[in-house]
Amino acid sequence: MTRRIAILNVLLGTAVTVACAQQIPINAAGATFPYPMYSKWFDEYHKKFPMVPINYASIGSGGGIAQVTAGTVDFGASDGPMTDMQMMEFQNKRGSAILHFPTVLGAVVPTYNIPGVTASLNFTGEALAGIFLGKITKWDDPELTKANPGVKLPSSNIVVVHRSDGSGTTYVWADYLSKMSKEWETKVGKATSVNWPVGLGGKGNEGVSGSIQQTANSIGYVELIYAVQNKMSYGKVKNAAGEFVQASLASVTAAAAGMKDMPEDFRVSITNAPGKGVYPISSFTWLLIPSKIANPAKKKAIKDFLAWMLADGQKLTEALSYAPLPKTVVAKEVKAIDKIQ
Repeated sequence: MTRRIAILNVLLGTAVTVACAQQIPINAAGATFPYPMYSKWFDEYHKKFPMVPINYASIGSGGGIAQVTAGTVDFGASDGPMTDMQMMEFQNKRGSAILHFPTVLGAVVPTYNIPGVTASLNFTGEALAGIFLGKITKWDDPELTKANPGVKLPSSNIVVVHRSDGSGTTYVWADYLSKMSKEWETKVGKATSVNWPVGLGGKGNEGVSGSIQQTANSIGYVELIYAVQNKMSYGKVKNAAGEFVQASLASVTAAAAGMKDMPEDFRVSITNAPGKGVYPISSFTWLLIPSKIANPAKKKAIKDFLAWMLADGQKLTEALSYAPLPKTVVAKEVKAIDKIQ
């Protein structure tokens, strides 16, 4: 009996060793904007392929770009495409190119906490730029009241809340404001981190959401799913066709539909896209994948995940308020997977 137990223990130990040897852990970090979607994907993929756990740190797009460039993660994630300078830095440090793979479409929404105001407010791009430049300081400013007839806005001071960390959500927001305001474009510009003229900082979509909920007469910007999940008030934004449109799956999908040609490197902006029914602060979000992956097992695991994400993964997007990729973009990405060597 003792001998049988000993043999059984040896066999179990061997099985555990083999199972561990088969594990191919993938480490990634970056954008908070798509974190609810990525968390779902990585969990579902791990259930289907237990040997490939994907560990994702939701630290913001700036952190994702920094970590993939430093080589401390297998891939990064960002809501703003890397700049030419960032891509050159990656090339110099890693000796290979960085590839952008769009994953889903999402929206950034202006969310606010105004005691006594329950209406979904209308915002023009000019008003949002004015608020975040510190030029519109009161809720009853004419720029806001004329867009919201019938809504009694208070004369309270506006408290601006923005991201304190490097963030693709910030990139999308700043990219939109740069198109709406020449002053914003020249004084602040678009980047994952900007020098904010006014406001309080919050870390992550979670931090901004929390600050707005706790601060009366505040306004900030978060990814749509965070506003929905936290039951926060968020406004409609005037689009290029002159309509005030609320973010939704349909209005975000409409923004992508207006895109004529997807560049070969997939780096594109769809903020303030033309067309009716378009929500103007919409964006793709990207995974940042090195073009050369030395570990053959990790290379296969990452390529297999990308193929799954572009097929089965797209079917899971709508439940979490993200819009799936257009089929034409998916087709181009499937071909681009072969660029990973």
